[in-house]
Amino acid sequence: MSDLSGFNNANSEDVTSTQRFADDLIEDPKDGLDDEELAAVAALPEGSALLIVKRGPSDGSRFLLDVDVTTAGRHPNAEIFLDDVTVSRKHAEFKRDANGFSVSDLASLNGTYLNGSRVETARLRDGDEVQVGKFKLTFYSANPGRG
Repeated sequence: MSDLSGFNNANSEDVTSTQRFADDLIEDPKDGLDDEELAAVAALPEGSALLIVKRGPSDGSRFLLDVDVTTAGRHPNAEIFLDDVTVSRKHAEFKRDANGFSVSDLASLNGTYLNGSRVETARLRDGDEVQVGKFKLTFYSANPGRG
């Protein structure tokens, strides 16, 4: 620890300790999940991930990401079928690689959002919220912290 005795500031107090915060102030990405959803996340096979619809016409639906490329859209052949006019036929793509998962917008009309910001492509982490049209999906990976 460095010696702060030479620090001279008339407006400051002695700074010799570190502030500790209660564990409940540190957000857990799994907060807000019910027991069934927690069990589904815990049971994810290695290298996979789960999207849980938290807001939208299919609230509570779950989509497993267990292949290298998964398309989300309004097209009936989309792996993640989101049936609403705010969703483009081929709206977004979820990709898995050696570093985890990412989401990419597929030139959709209304855009793809990650945690409230419009993105073209972005890496996903546990607890991230992806918005596709009026659907809000929360991302959880089998390997927490990696995404």
